[in-house]
Amino acid sequence: MTAQPPPPLGLVDPVVHWRINALDLDAYLRRVGHQGSTAPDGTTLRNLHQAHIAAIAFENLDVMLGRGVEVDLPRVQDKLVHAGRGGYCYEHGVLFGAVLQRLGYRVDRLLARTGDPAEQPRPRSHLVLRVDDGDRVWLADVGFGSGLLEPLPLVEGDPQRQGAWEYQLRRGADGAWRLQERIIDAWTTLLTFTEEPQYPVDVEVANHNTATSPHSPFTQQCVVVRKNDTAIRRLIGRVYSEERPGATTSTRSLTNQEYGAVLGEEFGLALSPPEIRALVATLSPPGGDCPTAPDLELRPPAGDRDA
Repeated sequence: MTAQPPPPLGLVDPVVHWRINALDLDAYLRRVGHQGSTAPDGTTLRNLHQAHIAAIAFENLDVMLGRGVEVDLPRVQDKLVHAGRGGYCYEHGVLFGAVLQRLGYRVDRLLARTGDPAEQPRPRSHLVLRVDDGDRVWLADVGFGSGLLEPLPLVEGDPQRQGAWEYQLRRGADGAWRLQERIIDAWTTLLTFTEEPQYPVDVEVANHNTATSPHSPFTQQCVVVRKNDTAIRRLIGRVYSEERPGATTSTRSLTNQEYGAVLGEEFGLALSPPEIRALVATLSPPGGDCPTAPDLELRPPAGDRDA
């Protein structure tokens, strides 16, 4: 694993700015279970993207534990790779971007808005990656929770199916890209973004707002998500749900005793008993109102969308 990154794009040197030499590439590949080729091509990108989604959950639990979230690569790596934890978009994107650059891809970090600003303007609160393998440019996004399973070619083209889900990319009248998902018979815009590269300071500022603002849904309740080819599993507060396209979303409220087991068994999160007790202490009483999924990065369950 001695591949070196390509020359920097513009003024953003991946070694200086993103500290990619701090990455333990072998440990990451073990963490996501990738044993295939690491040649910087489309096939490797697709395989790594799928493996990352399958292995590392989306979660905001450090915010709820009062620790906050750091987005420099060494601390992200300690948490997501070595400690068996998950994270939210900035953590996933910082880690995955470093992996791809170490393998030889050209990578830009981009900040996206959720939804369509023509309908409801939102801040640039989500991190995605523009990845160039030398033959094709891709949109990669391993940190949305309920979004892409695989990268998409960054072109307007035919819709692409990923398991039970279907996506497409479209340019808006403003020139920005829209990532859209087919929901029943209509296309819903999940993200809007441009191709302006970001610096670490841009990610730090966006992360600070997401991790500390009283208006951020991620400072209000526990949010944990995993997605595969057929289902999305969510834990929002103490409410656990499973969503499958074309089926009724199953939902139940967990007891205090069930909470830690579900975090470990359903989401693969390594948490200590004191951490689990601290998280349970943040939950609303059992049998209270079921919270809705936050809309900054996670689209709500199908039942809520259709209501």
